[in-house]
Amino acid sequence: MDDSENSATPGTGYRDVKRVVVERILSSTWPPGAMLPPEVDLAREFACTRTTVNRALRELADEGYLERRRKLGTRVRANPQRQAKLSIPLIRDEVEGTGAAYRYALVGREALPAPGWLAARMGLAPGDPVLHVRCMHYADNRPFQFEDRWINIAAVPEAAAEGFAATGPNEWLVRKVPYTRAEFSFAATGAAGEVAEYLGLRAGEPVLAAERLTWLREVPVTLAEMTFMPGYRMVSR
Repeated sequence: MDDSENSATPGTGYRDVKRVVVERILSSTWPPGAMLPPEVDLAREFACTRTTVNRALRELADEGYLERRRKLGTRVRANPQRQAKLSIPLIRDEVEGTGAAYRYALVGREALPAPGWLAARMGLAPGDPVLHVRCMHYADNRPFQFEDRWINIAAVPEAAAEGFAATGPNEWLVRKVPYTRAEFSFAATGAAGEVAEYLGLRAGEPVLAAERLTWLREVPVTLAEMTFMPGYRMVSR
């Protein structure tokens, strides 16, 4: 990153402050959950007024990059949603929001070269290293969702050493890397194979499948297909 991306020059306005803050978020200089320096320190760094910094941070909070709490400061959102047209919550939060106890179980984890269909879908080169993770999410020990996820290791190198035995890839990725763009698709389909087995359904029983592909700038990060039990209701704002 060059100096023009990393700092502001004297007299910069709030748009310049916003640009620098966003760049630091996207480059993980300030990763998800990171606390930003106090406004007075940022004003000193950017050689501008505290009012200018306040406006920049306030607008970035409105755009979904930051979370601001009075007397507690400003931090990078765990799940930036600036470009998302549809927001899907963490499965843990969704389950616990119903009053049920959440449980996670790893089904399988495999590092391998990207198969041709995946490379085409994610815009990777055939054979690029990826991680394939399959897992189950439970609500009060009842099947809630089967997750089938592919992670581009070039986008998230730390994933290569992560076992995902205790924490699901959804929660882990939210903490590790922001996303700048997401594509969602939904399909009413029939349960089959491994999905039917783990959800405890008959082959062909109707389920909702949700697919999500995310990018960091122009780099594809992860492709996930989440299959929900019959009767699942999704609510989005």
